[in-house]
Amino acid sequence: MKISARNQLKGTVESVVLGVVTAKVSVRVGDNLIESVITRQSVEDLNIQVGSTVTAVIKSTEIMLMTD
Repeated sequence: MKISARNQLKGTVESVVLGVVTAKVSVRVGDNLIESVITRQSVEDLNIQVGSTVTAVIKSTEIMLMTD
């Protein structure tokens, strides 16, 4: 699949919290945890579950950077 988003982070699903319409999916990428809220239907269609390998695709006009 080709996609224009340049920020693609492969990780492992740590948790899936299902709501009536939406779901919160937590993805471990190295030492970092990325959380995404997507539709429950997408979780079911993609068969996303704890332990699944997924790629978090970030398409944004603004990504902030911070240093210590």
